[in-house]
Amino acid sequence: MEGYILDWANMLLRWVHVITAIAWIGSSFYFVWLDNSLTKPTAPDLKEKGVDGELWAVHGGGFYNPQKYLTAPKQLPENLHWFYWESYSTWMSGFALLVVLYLFNASTFLIDKNVFDMSPGAAVGFAVSYLLIGWIVYDSICRLFNKNDRLVGILVAVYIAAAAYVACHVFSGRAAFLLTGAMVATIMSANVLAWIIPGQRKVVAALKAGQPVDPIHGKRGKQRSVHNTYFTLPVLFAMLSNHYSMTYAHKYNWVVLILIMLSGVLIRQFFILKHKGKINVLWPAAGVAALGVVAVMIAPQPRPAVAKGGEAAAATVSFAKVQEVMNARCVQCHAEQPKMMPTAAKGIKLETPEEIKTHAQLIYQQAVQQKAMPLGNVTQITDDERALLGQWFEGGAKTTN
Repeated sequence: MEGYILDWANMLLRWVHVITAIAWIGSSFYFVWLDNSLTKPTAPDLKEKGVDGELWAVHGGGFYNPQKYLTAPKQLPENLHWFYWESYSTWMSGFALLVVLYLFNASTFLIDKNVFDMSPGAAVGFAVSYLLIGWIVYDSICRLFNKNDRLVGILVAVYIAAAAYVACHVFSGRAAFLLTGAMVATIMSANVLAWIIPGQRKVVAALKAGQPVDPIHGKRGKQRSVHNTYFTLPVLFAMLSNHYSMTYAHKYNWVVLILIMLSGVLIRQFFILKHKGKINVLWPAAGVAALGVVAVMIAPQPRPAVAKGGEAAAATVSFAKVQEVMNARCVQCHAEQPKMMPTAAKGIKLETPEEIKTHAQLIYQQAVQQKAMPLGNVTQITDDERALLGQWFEGGAKTTN
């Protein structure tokens, strides 16, 4: 029953997280596009009102005319919409999902003893600290060098790359990718909570009181909003990466993570410039080149040529030995009633010859080629056992010998 409840919590939290993330990212992308697509008004009355830019659009059978004021309208409307719950809801649902999936199963999902041997409690402490320290360092960089946006951008990029390196040398590869994305997502939401919304509230309060507006609030909010839009694509990859062990299981997974996140930034830069009417294909080309480097880097290495008589050896690998490996290394997570998690991981069971035969291709990819399974090698599968599984699969994955 505990596993059943956790599965429901996992499903519902993931659903909420995706919905709120779509809302947050959608509004973020829309306003970046809108801000870069406004045109100077030509009507005298709009200029007199203080309108600095406007846009005409058609959607869903209706016409829209959003306008941006240089400071604010002479009289603020009563119903002023604030964009912040999308951000807060995304972070809260994401953190809850992190707790349910990773922190409650730290020994399975956070720890890889071949990377760094630690207790589950220490792993949870490191994970939470990683998120907090990420925000503290990022915010300190922005505060100390706030007059130089270019330097801030460079230092933030260097810090995130360094944090990715550290994560990949402390946590399992899968957890390292996810936690790095969660750290950047925490920075994004904290930007909204600590700077963007408070700054906007101070501006509105000053306008209502008839007092002059301090331009620093707009400048800070703009800086953090720009950072958030560049963070978006790297975070999305990090959150999806747990489905692609070929990335996080590589020996130099930190390089893979940095290059793919960089490609997201470069591609986002192209679209930001495109909104301004500037087409520069060098940006996406550089992003694709970075992805190409990763693709070559993580490509499966060809196995050594089979020696004379090797085909027969591969074909005659005893299935009994294969099943011994399954029982010793795999069924702890892939069984009707697994010992290391509430329910069978991804619904895959490897207890019977029929189940093993059905998932032979997946076993070969995950345990032999990519060495991504068992997670964190928690069951201590050996290289010889991986080789045995490889020989069995290459010999036809037979279950009768």
